[in-house]
Amino acid sequence: MSFAKKRFILWDHDGVLVDTERWYYAALHEAMLPLGVDFDQATYLEYMAEGRTYWDLAVARGATPDDITRQRAVRNRLYQDYIQREAIEIPGVAEVLEQLSPEYRMAVVTTSRRVDFELIHRSRDLLKRMEFVLTIEDYAEAKPHPAPYLAALARFGAEPAEAVAVEDSSRGLKSAVAAGLDCIIIRHPFTAAQDFSAAKQMVDSIRDLPDAIIRP
Repeated sequence: MSFAKKRFILWDHDGVLVDTERWYYAALHEAMLPLGVDFDQATYLEYMAEGRTYWDLAVARGATPDDITRQRAVRNRLYQDYIQREAIEIPGVAEVLEQLSPEYRMAVVTTSRRVDFELIHRSRDLLKRMEFVLTIEDYAEAKPHPAPYLAALARFGAEPAEAVAVEDSSRGLKSAVAAGLDCIIIRHPFTAAQDFSAAKQMVDSIRDLPDAIIRP
């Protein structure tokens, strides 16, 4: 599969540029336990793939809007604690971004909250190659809806055929494909069981990405 005619790379963030997805799951799981909701990773990934909200499980068990608001705040605090304390670097990311930046215009398209995104990158230098970042506040509907990637294409003034998305989850893959994009999946242990049959290509590591994109 050749991506030689592409001009733009649209990067997912969590699981692609930083290893944060397992910590979001851990924070959400811990925050929902007081609401009587206990779910395993497989259930979490199922909800993620479908774009469903995990808080529906709590509502079904009698949680009130105030309960949800309180525990969302707990989740946010726990997650921010994790991303500041744990090792979330993915080897090779900085080098690959530097390698690809002379040939491609690049941006980040993420479902992260901007406050979390900025916290992650406050002491990191991964964004200097990106022209812009779209977080969940910047579009009407989150992945797997195509809105995030359509917003990025519009920002670049690009056609879908000119761009490639880089993802690690089926939710992101669905979003990219629905926007008309080719999508490369970087395999990640956390999402390994998800369905990636719609991907144009899969690679084992971000270090394999330049060859996958540039190869004629």
